[in-house]
Amino acid sequence: MWLAITAVSGIALWHMHDNTLETQLRITAVISRTLANEIAHGLRGVQDGLSGIQDELHESGYELLPETHMEQMLARRARLIPWVKKVWITSRDGRLLAACDSAPPPDLRAFFPPLEQLEGGAVAISRPFTDPVTRDALIALALRLDGATEATGGWIMAAMPTSVMFGTFSVAAPQNGAHMAVFRDDGVRLAGVIDTTEVIDEATVARLLSRRTEMEVHKFADGSERLVSLQGLPHYGLKLMLTRDLRSALEPWRNTALWTATGLALLLAILALAVRRILCSDARYADAQRTLQTQQLRARKFEALGTMASGIAHDVNNVLAVILGYGEMAQDSAQPGSSQARHIDKVLQAALRGKSLVERILTFSRSGAHYVTVFELESIVEEVLSLMESSLRPGMHIERRFEAPGAKLRGDPTQAFEAIMNLCTNAIQSMSNGGTLGIRIRREHLDAPRMLSHSRLAAGDHIALTVSYQGSGIDADVMDHLFEPFFTTRSDRSGTGLGLAVVHGVMGEFGGAIDVQSTPQRGSQFTLYFPECAEAIAATTHPPEPECARNGRQMMIVDDEPALVMLTEEIVRGLCYEPVGYSDPVAALAALREAPERFAAVITDEVMPKLCGTGFTKAVREFAPDLPVLLVSGYGGALLASRASAVGVNRVLSKPLQRAELERTLAELLPHQDPFPPHNPIA
Repeated sequence: MWLAITAVSGIALWHMHDNTLETQLRITAVISRTLANEIAHGLRGVQDGLSGIQDELHESGYELLPETHMEQMLARRARLIPWVKKVWITSRDGRLLAACDSAPPPDLRAFFPPLEQLEGGAVAISRPFTDPVTRDALIALALRLDGATEATGGWIMAAMPTSVMFGTFSVAAPQNGAHMAVFRDDGVRLAGVIDTTEVIDEATVARLLSRRTEMEVHKFADGSERLVSLQGLPHYGLKLMLTRDLRSALEPWRNTALWTATGLALLLAILALAVRRILCSDARYADAQRTLQTQQLRARKFEALGTMASGIAHDVNNVLAVILGYGEMAQDSAQPGSSQARHIDKVLQAALRGKSLVERILTFSRSGAHYVTVFELESIVEEVLSLMESSLRPGMHIERRFEAPGAKLRGDPTQAFEAIMNLCTNAIQSMSNGGTLGIRIRREHLDAPRMLSHSRLAAGDHIALTVSYQGSGIDADVMDHLFEPFFTTRSDRSGTGLGLAVVHGVMGEFGGAIDVQSTPQRGSQFTLYFPECAEAIAATTHPPEPECARNGRQMMIVDDEPALVMLTEEIVRGLCYEPVGYSDPVAALAALREAPERFAAVITDEVMPKLCGTGFTKAVREFAPDLPVLLVSGYGGALLASRASAVGVNRVLSKPLQRAELERTLAELLPHQDPFPPHNPIA
C-alpha cells in the first residue's frame, strides 16, 4: 500500500508538473507576443513620423528652411511623434544638416543594418547612447532621406529613450523572476536584462538568439533554469526575449507538492529506512561475494602452482637423491685432502643447495615432511630479531610490542622461524632510506569468520603476528602476485622470489591466514594469524646416539624408481644392513607376507603406482603390527604426517634421503634388536 500510494502520488505530481510547466510556457509566450506587438506598434509610429518629415521636405523640393525655422519644425515634429525626444537630419557622410536642439546625432556606424545598405522605406536602429544633457539612455531610428540630388540626400534620425521598449511589461508580465530584453539581430542589447545577476555571457545570449523555437526551458551555465520566450520583429531587425525563473513559475505546483509530500513524509521515511537497510545489506553481501571470489581465485591459483611445484620437486628430489647418495659413497672412498675429495665436496654442496631450494618450494606447496610440536612464538620471534639486529643499516631500528605472553603454537618451529625471517628480511630490503621495523604479537578472538586481503580467517582464538615497516608501499598490481613463487620486484638484487611464497605455504601448514595492508608512500603491514594452541609444551628428549647395526639384519626397500632402489641398497649396506630391494610394491607386499619375521624394518616410498606407501603400510599392519616402517617422500606435510600416523608408519623422512639421517633413525628404532639370521631360500 505504501508503494502504491507513493507511486500514484508521484505520477499525479509529475503530470501536474508537466501541465503547470506547459501552462506557464504558454503564458510567457502570450506576454512576449503582446510586448513585441506593442514595441512594433510604437516603432511604426516613429517610422511614420519620420516619413511625414520626409514628405514635408519632398513638398518643399528638398530645400532646407532657414536654420531657425528648421529647428522649430523638427522640434514640433518631435513633440508630435510618440516616444521621440530628438530629431536630426544629416548628409550621407554624417554631416549634421538640421536638428531640433544642439545635441549631436549618433555615429552613423552605430546603426544596424549598416546605413549604406539600407533600402528605401527601411529603417535602421543604433546602439544605445547617452544624452549629454539628461544622461538618459537613448536609441535612434534612421530613415533614408532621398533628396532631389545626391547632395540633398541623407538620413533622418529620431532618438527615443530605451525605457519605451518596456511598454506595459511591468503590468502584463508576472512579478516574480520575469525579465525582458530587446536585442538587435546582430546581438546588441538595446534595453532590459535577462537576469539581474548579469552572469549570462554574450555567447549564451547569441546561442539563444540563434534559435528558432518560440518558447523553451533553458538551463544556464550558472545552474539556473528559466522559461525563455523569443519573439522576432523582422521589419526592424529586433528580437524580444522574455525570461522567467522556473522556480518562481512553478511556485503554485510546488505549494501543492509540498502539501502532498507532507502527507507522504512518514510513509516515505519508513520506506526509505527499509530500502536503505536492504541496500546496505546487499552492498555488504556484494562486497563479501567479490572478496570471496577474489580469495577463491587466488586459492585456486596457489593450489595449481603448489601442485605443479610439488610435482616438479618430487622429480627433482629423485635426481638429487641419486646425486647425494652416490656422492656420499664416493666421498667415503676418496682420499682425504685429495682433489677428488674436494671435487666431490663441491658436488655435495651444490646438491644440498638444490635440496634447500626444493624444500622451499615444497614449503610453498605445503608438501614437505615437517616436524610438528608445541612451542612458544615469542622465543622464535626473539631469535629472528637477534639475527636481524646485526644486519640493520644505519637509520633503522626495531620496535617490539609483545602483548601475548605465553602464546603457543602447534606446528614446525623451523617453518615459523623461516616465515618470520622472510618477512623481516623483505621489510629491511624495502627501507632503503631507513625507518622503523615494527614487530607486534597479540591475541585476537573472532566470533565469526573474517575475509582478509589474501585469505579467509576462521572463527576462534588466534595469535596475530604483525610485521610493519616504512617505505613506498605496495602497488595494487603487485598485491595480486605478492605470494606467487619466483615473483619479485627487485630485479637488480639477489634472491629467488620464494620468500613470500614460503610464508604463504607456512601459514597453510599452520592453518592460519595472511592479511596485507599497504598505504602508498607510507609503508606496509603484514599480519600472520596463527591458531592458538592450548596444549602443554612437551619435555625435551634427546635421541640416543647413532650406532652401527649388526651384520645380518635384512632391510626391505620399496621404490618404483630402480635407480633409487639401488642407491638405498648401497646406503643400507654401508650401514651394515643387508638390503632387499623391490621396485614393485605389490611383489614386495607378497614377499613380506610370506616371511615378515625375516625383515628388521621396511623403507618405502610414498608415491608409487598400483600401491602408495601409506596403503602398503596399512596392508603390512594386518599381519606385522610391530614391524618398523619408514616412509620416504618429497610430498607430505601435516596431511601426510596425519595419514601416515593413522596407518602405523613409524617415521616420515623427506627426500632426498641422506645417510646420516637414515642412520640416526634406524638407531632410534632398532637400538637393542638382535640380528635376524640371513635368509636361506633352500631352508
